[in-house]
Amino acid sequence: MGMVQEFREFAIKGNVIDLAVGVIIGGAFGKIVDSVVSDLIMPVVGLIFGKLDFSNLFLVLGSAPEGTAMTLDALKKAGVPVFAYGSFITVAVNFFILAFIIFLMIKQINRLKRETPVAPPAPVATPEDIVLLREIRDSLKH
Repeated sequence: MGMVQEFREFAIKGNVIDLAVGVIIGGAFGKIVDSVVSDLIMPVVGLIFGKLDFSNLFLVLGSAPEGTAMTLDALKKAGVPVFAYGSFITVAVNFFILAFIIFLMIKQINRLKRETPVAPPAPVATPEDIVLLREIRDSLKH
């Protein structure tokens, strides 16, 4: 079998397609969570802590060239080493929110699975020769 044929069989398997759909939906879901964190949650957290913008929390580890603005983007563009712990805080918050949302989704799916009654398996029909042998046995007992 040719390599192209093997690849085609691999690519059209259900698991590969399910994985591709999951990755695409996961990417879109990640953008939604990023927006929730950066546009909804972080401003509230910033308001509570005195309007802090976590993405601009950093420590400059080198010397900045003359005239470079002391913002994270400007320092990174200038090639200055920066310890950007605020970006890490934002990513960590994103992760915990995403993990919590996935936990809630899985919990709901498991609850729905438990609620769906599973029909008991139908009894297996006794083969005809066994039925006949039982009838013969019963008739010999009398």
